Amino acid sequence: MPTEAGIHQKLKFLYLADIFRCETDEEHPLTVYDLTERLDEFGISSSRKTMTEDIALLTDYGMDIISVPMGKMKGYYLGSRDFELPEIKLLADAVSSARFITDKKSRQLLRKLSGLTSIFHGQEINRQVYVSNRIKSENELIYINIDIIQQAIDQKKQIDFDYFRLTPSMDKEYRTGGRSCSPYALAWNDENYYLVGKQDKYSTLSNFRVDRMENVRISGKPFSPAPKDFDPAQYTAATFSMFSGERGTVTLRFDNSLANVAADKFGSDIIMIPDGNGCFTVNVHLVAADAFYGWLFQFGDKAEIVSPENIRREYADMLERVRERYR
Repeated sequence: MPTEAGIHQKLKFLYLADIFRCETDEEHPLTVYDLTERLDEFGISSSRKTMTEDIALLTDYGMDIISVPMGKMKGYYLGSRDFELPEIKLLADAVSSARFITDKKSRQLLRKLSGLTSIFHGQEINRQVYVSNRIKSENELIYINIDIIQQAIDQKKQIDFDYFRLTPSMDKEYRTGGRSCSPYALAWNDENYYLVGKQDKYSTLSNFRVDRMENVRISGKPFSPAPKDFDPAQYTAATFSMFSGERGTVTLRFDNSLANVAADKFGSDIIMIPDGNGCFTVNVHLVAADAFYGWLFQFGDKAEIVSPENIRREYADMLERVRERYR
């Protein structure tokens, strides 16, 4: 029967690999003596000679172990990882910023992300990236809801759920009768996570904030297939703040200084047609709702709705109502 020391000895390469992942990086290499001491803490004996051989075997296995001079000795550290530090910082910032992720879950995910790099860089991620007091969801069930929604999308099944909005007193006000829809996609828009699907009683697609959905469950109701031309990326780009409604083609005129703005909003493949006087026009497919008008208003007289006339008039009427408010 193997002794406890013998069992530890068999685990030597696993412990050694963990030491390289957790305790080394370019600024923190370890010598063979350092590595031997670390293994000794786990009850594993080693020597300078066997350590050098072990490092060579880990390198043959595929670990990118780099050696650097450290005085009269060599230091070793893990070079490349599955995720490089800039990639982890990018993911950590996204987790920290995402409004639909609760404060508690953000901290949990950041701890897991910091474990993908050395303890030194992990401390840097937790110290520099996480910003408290950002607006966060309080719906801890959102992760379970997302999993159920994904299952329904994959299995092409309808879902039932309760949907609420907040009152001025910050109480939940539930829509009567609950909601049902055929789910098509989950979309990220304006710092929130949305479900895009179709309710049987409406001809257009509907959008639901996932953090405002509760009691999500898969139902046995017939599933309505998505429109053949449905593209989640194009749909999200054409839907301002995920307002539901009929989409149509709108011609817009912008000052040339807003070319970057148009490309960022509608995609770099959008066709910008020079219109004279330092302007260009674009034809875009979108939902013309208050959110779109609000977005357009920020550009003042550098942006204009050219057609259709009913959308142009609706925008003008909104501007007039705002003007009346300030008389």
